[in-house]
Amino acid sequence: MVSPDIFLMVVPFLVAVVFHELAHGYVAYKLGDNTAKAAGRLTLNPISHIDPIGTVILPAFLLIVHSPVLFGWAKPVPVNFFNLKNPKRDSAIVAAAGPLANILFAALFGIIYKLLIFIPIPEGILKPIAITCIYGVQLNLVFAFFNLIPILPLDGGRIVAAFLPPRWAYSFSKIEPYGIWIVMGLLFIGAFNFIYYAFVLPLSNLFL
Repeated sequence: MVSPDIFLMVVPFLVAVVFHELAHGYVAYKLGDNTAKAAGRLTLNPISHIDPIGTVILPAFLLIVHSPVLFGWAKPVPVNFFNLKNPKRDSAIVAAAGPLANILFAALFGIIYKLLIFIPIPEGILKPIAITCIYGVQLNLVFAFFNLIPILPLDGGRIVAAFLPPRWAYSFSKIEPYGIWIVMGLLFIGAFNFIYYAFVLPLSNLFL
């Protein structure tokens, strides 16, 4: 049987994936690209951001197998980098917006968690809210730092590409079709443990 606490991951999971993509689209819009807005993606409606595999099937599978970590992704927000006012610089800003949004929401969940001690709430309600906040901190940090892995098509890869000389950036872009497999390989050999212990755990302890 799946632990009831696992279901408390659902709301922070949706917050993490929706606001990650929304941040990309909103910042791109402010920097001159209307693509996400025209596609109806500048919305808080989770349905507009759901990817059948990444937002539904994979998380459901992780819940069923009692995974200690709930992970997935939303449907990527469309961005036309050529519409940006300064494509090279602004592409890095757009890429960084998603992880930064996750870090901000991790901090927000942490603030709510710390404020709970001052609010007279019955134990039966307080505990689920506290657990949800803990998941909110951890999931948002996982999303932030996973996406900052410097490999295309992840946000970290787009940030690196923006700072490379044109010839190097072009060569670097050639790995994008294979990037997700490279990332999966890195996770298989323990990259997630490095991300967790180097970034997620220290910041979780700070925020909580």
